[in-house]
Amino acid sequence: MNTGLQILGSIALAAIPALIWGYIFYAKQKGKKVFSLMTFLVGAFSVFPILLYKFSWQFIPSINAFRVADFYKDDMIGISNVMMIPVSVVITFMIVGIIEEIMKMFSVKFIDDDEIKDIDDSIEFFIIAALGFSFMENILYFYNIWIANGASNLFIPFMFRSSFSTFAHIMFSGVFGYYYGIAHFAKPILQKELKGKRWHWINVLHRVFGFSREKMFHEEKLLEGAFIAITLHALFNVMLEMNWTFLIFPFLAAGYMVLSHMFNDKENQKKYGKVMRHVRNHPHPVSKMHFKRKALNSKMV
Repeated sequence: MNTGLQILGSIALAAIPALIWGYIFYAKQKGKKVFSLMTFLVGAFSVFPILLYKFSWQFIPSINAFRVADFYKDDMIGISNVMMIPVSVVITFMIVGIIEEIMKMFSVKFIDDDEIKDIDDSIEFFIIAALGFSFMENILYFYNIWIANGASNLFIPFMFRSSFSTFAHIMFSGVFGYYYGIAHFAKPILQKELKGKRWHWINVLHRVFGFSREKMFHEEKLLEGAFIAITLHALFNVMLEMNWTFLIFPFLAAGYMVLSHMFNDKENQKKYGKVMRHVRNHPHPVSKMHFKRKALNSKMV
């Protein structure tokens, strides 16, 4: 079959879940169409640095991070003989989660300092970046399956990746986006509440290194969001690798409930005036301004 047709067909298939999920989450958003499109495209093209990194392994094997996992291929973890997981699998997919979630975060930061004005924007842009990333990833998956197994074997992968894998990316990034928004827009009253629930080692770092409270809270929330998103991502990939498909639906359902809980928290924080809008609690590290553009005449809510 013509390669061009296979490429176009793969793009068309990948566009279907991107359009459907994009409509579900984007329908509530007004404006910012240009920057939403930019975020989607940057999210899509953020797949290529990962591919370039993997391609370079054949020339520079020493930079292959997954070689570390091979040292633990005979070690197992689990709660019973039924649920045993090779340590190498866990390490491998933690690395995958780190790379992919960080790339999606960079896609958001590409337009972040100008266009994300509140916690809603943060979640929405992270989700849009995830849709872009998933779109490009699906193109590659569908194309590889098509050329290897033929078009007749595309239906099941299409249904699975359209419904489960794409939503999984949305879930991971939505959680990260929530914490990213909290890091930037939490008012002092919310910061105080969250500091009371923080991990003990963060207080130790604050005392030992003398980090400023503003900087500490900002970095703490970014790290917390990244850790949760990466862990969820790794768990999802481990389930796929171990063929534990019976766990995927409950996992995503639980993730949806967690994400919904965060959305409800966000609305309560807005209702009680615990988060800011149009002004950040943490300035840009380069410009030292809360926004690069002259949009500081907007009021906080």
